[in-house]
Amino acid sequence: MREPEDREQLLAMLHQAHERNLLDADALSMIEGVMQVSELSARDIMVPRSQMDVIDIEQSPEQFIPFVIETAHSRFPVIEGDRDHVLGILLAKDLLRHYHDQDFDVRDMLRPAVFIPESKRLNVLLRDFRSNRNHIAIVVDEYGGVAGLVTIEDVLEQIVGDIEDEHDSDDEEDNITPAKDGRFRVRALTELEQFNEAFGTEFVDPNVDTIGGFVTDHLGRVPRRGEVTTIGPCRFEVLRADARQVHVLMVRVAATLSADAT
Repeated sequence: MREPEDREQLLAMLHQAHERNLLDADALSMIEGVMQVSELSARDIMVPRSQMDVIDIEQSPEQFIPFVIETAHSRFPVIEGDRDHVLGILLAKDLLRHYHDQDFDVRDMLRPAVFIPESKRLNVLLRDFRSNRNHIAIVVDEYGGVAGLVTIEDVLEQIVGDIEDEHDSDDEEDNITPAKDGRFRVRALTELEQFNEAFGTEFVDPNVDTIGGFVTDHLGRVPRRGEVTTIGPCRFEVLRADARQVHVLMVRVAATLSADAT
């Protein structure tokens, strides 16, 4: 067989292998994810600054522990004054000492915070996470301000798909989250009605109920990771997909885009 000359030919060969049952859908999806990780940066997957769950050092444990229990994260950025002043990272398990040590001081429990630029590639970030045994990084913009945070789970999900635990929410509010530069991360299972309401579109398809199904039906096939298409005023980039369905889309709405563009 002729060797692939670029990434597109390699992906095409992998899809042919899947069609011949040499690769199952999960294996194909993970291989595609590994290839895509090198093309994405921290800004593409980070939790935006406004949605970060943080602890204010000025609060007492009695004040913030109910918040820790409610959000159920394992790690929290600890700030002083505002979100641009991150003192460190507090592990939820370290709060157990509060109930045993009368001299408990949150400052003594803080782990060093790791700061990374928005442009940091995910493959490099994953390597750093592994080598430093770190699970969370604070993303900063070009001016040094906090832009968001990213976890090792966020990076791994780009390869293996969503990693859901007992604390993950199925709330519709989580279906559409702001990303960067006017873009939004949208779960493919978002109902068309919710998508239309959020973006002011009027997408209708009697054959499907979700935005992922709408994009797939529009193309006439399951799109691949990294594929970009424009439907009406919306530009869709496939962030995560496997051979069977789309999982996550990056959406940008531009009123100047042609409704007939594809």
